[in-house]
Amino acid sequence: MPIDPHLAGLLELIAAAGNPPMSESTPEQARHGFRMLTVDLRDPASLPQVASVEDITVPGGDGPRQARVYRPVAEGPLPTIVMFHGGGFVIGDLDTHDLTARTLATGCDAVVVSVDYRLAPEHPWPAGVEDAVAATRWAASSLSTLGGDDRLAVAGDSAGGNISAVVAQAMRDEGVPLAGQLLIYPVTDMAGSYASHHENAEGYFLDLATMIWFDEQYVGQLTDVDKSDPRLSPLRGRLDGLAPAVVVVAELDPLRDDGLAYAEALSAAGVPVEVRTFDGMIHGFADMGRHSPAAQAAVEQTVALFRKVLHG
Repeated sequence: MPIDPHLAGLLELIAAAGNPPMSESTPEQARHGFRMLTVDLRDPASLPQVASVEDITVPGGDGPRQARVYRPVAEGPLPTIVMFHGGGFVIGDLDTHDLTARTLATGCDAVVVSVDYRLAPEHPWPAGVEDAVAATRWAASSLSTLGGDDRLAVAGDSAGGNISAVVAQAMRDEGVPLAGQLLIYPVTDMAGSYASHHENAEGYFLDLATMIWFDEQYVGQLTDVDKSDPRLSPLRGRLDGLAPAVVVVAELDPLRDDGLAYAEALSAAGVPVEVRTFDGMIHGFADMGRHSPAAQAAVEQTVALFRKVLHG
């Protein structure tokens, strides 16, 4: 179906700003532009209210990393969600995904630990993955002081969805049980080519040129990288025995078919999966509810699906 008209208007405003495309920017310029869109133009009063927000440090792959703990206004004990932000492994931070973390905390009645993993190109793959695995191990050993019960889950959007899927596989291999994984328009197969990469290559916020640019920052400076490595492409990994998943994608997203392929593969491996394709939506809709009632409805449905996984 056509793009949601409210999102079409947002894209027109972004285009009218006249900034160069991300694929022609430096990482620093791209980070600044993304923060402006997600943080500077956001009304803090519109954010979901939580009981508390606490900045902490957690173990990473090469030293401590910053993290932020969100506690909902809810009676415990509660599940704990370790969240990894999107941004192509290059942009994004704790602030750009403050809304997503708050939305998960309030909508799922869960403690959310948002992790500031290392970014490329300064820290190429697998640095961010190593940080994410280390932080999730820490959370697994700290549940009594986080949510208070034994339910541990992972969640992320886009690149964060990729990292969440990789972490879920790593935790299974280490014998750490997860209660669920929420993958929002995830990158799942960096070694593959899908129809949506080309059908939605231009005009829908994330474009193919930017995807290629992200890829170059993440692994382009490395030699002898096998893009079928499951730590890059979780679709290529062993999928049996993984935590129940919610996989949501946007119809008009280059990454639509990545997510759908992963959901299908999880199901074929016997993993319980809830999958949704939101018509008229674009990449990034999880942060666009304030611009589009349809995007907000998609976010609410996504959170409700994951809440059901965590709480039954």
